[in-house]
Amino acid sequence: MVMINYMVGTGNRIRTVINIQIKHLDFENGLILLAETKNGRQLIIPMANSLSQILREYLGYRKGEEDDYLFCDSHGKQLSRDGVTTVLYRYNHRRGVEKTSVHLYRHFFAKHWIMNGGDPFELQTILGHSSPTMVQNYVNIYGKDLKPNFIRYNPLDNYTKGKKGEVIRMRK
Repeated sequence: MVMINYMVGTGNRIRTVINIQIKHLDFENGLILLAETKNGRQLIIPMANSLSQILREYLGYRKGEEDDYLFCDSHGKQLSRDGVTTVLYRYNHRRGVEKTSVHLYRHFFAKHWIMNGGDPFELQTILGHSSPTMVQNYVNIYGKDLKPNFIRYNPLDNYTKGKKGEVIRMRK
């Protein structure tokens, strides 16, 4: 489903997603204009190359005019928030996914941004948050998620690796 790829690739809120128009996509520069946001301020975010390919293919089939909504119903009209929620609920349940909140895609984006080494301040801007505290609410990282970097960055492990067999000893 193209909309799921869009949400995973942008972290946009559902309100923003249903208000994206084709003219808001700048494929040449790899940018997306978010004209409808929670705080009312427009925002321009980058468009991932993979998302660009998916959207180009989708628009090749879908067609549409510049002022048309990117995601629309079968009559070309704007999708409703409830309609999207219902469709995604059914889509997820058919695939055995129990948690189906549309907002979870935003959490998924934020968590994986950080886990992939993304900058938290850039994430704050992409999500449209005014403070880093809000970003922390989205980035629920669990113990198992921390293990790879914990081992990689742990001072004790790094100290002993770099000193050919030396270990830290307690003084007597």
